Amino acid sequence: MADTANKYPENATGKYYVDNQCIDCDLCRETAPENFKRNDDGGYSVVYKQPGTPEEEARCKEAKEGCPVEAIGDNGA
Repeated sequence: MADTANKYPENATGKYYVDNQCIDCDLCRETAPENFKRNDDGGYSVVYKQPGTPEEEARCKEAKEGCPVEAIGDNGA
């Protein structure tokens, strides 16, 4: 389960975030490309834009549920 204490600082402020468990599998970036991007220097994903539409919210939720290492959280601030 993702932990806000371990979230990457590059995440956009808001509900969704990626923490340091990310294995750079690309699932979230494929599922919600409007919201997730890769940090090329670190080799992990971050939320660069919080969802702004119901469709984006649904895709972010799908990415969270599909994350193989549970690195995506939805209790950020």
